[in-house]
Amino acid sequence: MDALIYTAMSGAEKALHAQQVHANNLANMETGGFRANLELATSQAVPGYGYDDRHMGQMQSNTVVTRQGTVKETGRDLDVAIDGDGYLAVQGPDGAEAYTRAGALTLDASGALSINGYPVLGDGGPIVLPEFTSVSIGQDGTISVQTVGQADMQPVDKLKLVKADAADITKNETGLIVSRNGDTLNTDPSVLVRGGHLEGSNVSAVEEMVATMNLNRSFEVQMKLYQAADSMTQTGNRLISA
Repeated sequence: MDALIYTAMSGAEKALHAQQVHANNLANMETGGFRANLELATSQAVPGYGYDDRHMGQMQSNTVVTRQGTVKETGRDLDVAIDGDGYLAVQGPDGAEAYTRAGALTLDASGALSINGYPVLGDGGPIVLPEFTSVSIGQDGTISVQTVGQADMQPVDKLKLVKADAADITKNETGLIVSRNGDTLNTDPSVLVRGGHLEGSNVSAVEEMVATMNLNRSFEVQMKLYQAADSMTQTGNRLISA
């Protein structure tokens, strides 16, 4: 009967992990550019002689839901929203390149652009703007500024915009999007942005609540299976010892 116990244990573990994923999604409903997660699990045979008929669930890196969130106009010059698929490139805390849909760019005293504290990357590295009186961001990510004494806007840098399939990306421990194989994504000229707009989270409260209720029922079923397996094991032991 221990084969059934393996099944019940792995099912309960998957349900608990999935509950954590959906709880995190709900907690980030109001986080700009947040991408919802979906849990992934595969079947894994239990290693060792005599365990051929026993399997457990193996947790994998969560996948990212790529549908677009609600885009709202802000009118702020340094706000950008990805128009369709794609991501902005930033420098993660470990110095490696990572990606995000959040588009509220901020400017520090030295002119460096960042998103949530992460330096924004252009085609040549972190973007640092000169002193300016006016700034605009074009559809292709080109950043133009008007400096003191100039009448026209001059392009000074360009946002690095990339695109990737959902199966090829995941999130790191900081919540930034990264390539599953650790590679750096190439610039994709088909990715466009909308200046003066911001994208909200793509989390659906209804979907997350329904998923949570289904997981609660699934966990209860796994616990009943575990109790049934334990009861059958005890009954078998009594028959053997009789």
